[in-house]
Amino acid sequence: FFHFYAGICSALKLTVPSHTIHGIEGQPLHLSVDYNFNATASEIQIIWLFERSQSNPKYLLGSVNQRVVPDLEYQHKFTLIPPNASLRINPLHLSDEGNYIVKVNVRGNGTIAASQKIQVAVDVPVTKPTVHTEPSSGVVEYVGNITLKCTVDRGTRVAYQWMKNGKRLHAGPNYTFS
Repeated sequence: FFHFYAGICSALKLTVPSHTIHGIEGQPLHLSVDYNFNATASEIQIIWLFERSQSNPKYLLGSVNQRVVPDLEYQHKFTLIPPNASLRINPLHLSDEGNYIVKVNVRGNGTIAASQKIQVAVDVPVTKPTVHTEPSSGVVEYVGNITLKCTVDRGTRVAYQWMKNGKRLHAGPNYTFS
C-alpha cells in the first residue's frame, strides 16, 4: 500500500501468510505478521478484527505504542505482544474459523496505514473409528455377504480406507464400497 501525504512518499509493508492457516481445535494458534516502514513514527497502532461470512467484523484487540487494549469479552483468548503484530489464539474453537484482519497505522509526518487478511481453518482431530459387522456374529458360511460399517464420532476432512493384511482393498467382484 502506498499513501501520499504532503508530497512525501512513505511505504508501510505488511506481510502475512498468503495461504489458509490450519489450526487444531483445542490447541493454540499463532498468526504471524511482519511490518516495516521507512518513516519516523510517533505512534504505531495495531488492530485485529475477526469476520465470519455473513457477519460484521468483530474487534478483538488493538494496541497503541505497546499498550494493548483488549475487547473484554475476548481478553483471555487473544494475545498480542507489541511491537510485534502477530496474534496468538488460545485455545482454538470451531467458531474461530474465518478471516482475521490486521491493520497497522503509523503516525509521523502524516499517517500511513495498511491492512491484510489471514484465512483460518480449524481442524478437528479424527476420533478412533468403530466398526460394526452385519450379521453381528461376523460369521458367514461360503455364500452370503458380510457388511463392515466404519464410523467416527468427530473429525474434519475424514477419508476412509479399507485394508486387508496390510494391503489396500479395491472394488471388484468380492468387495463393494459405499
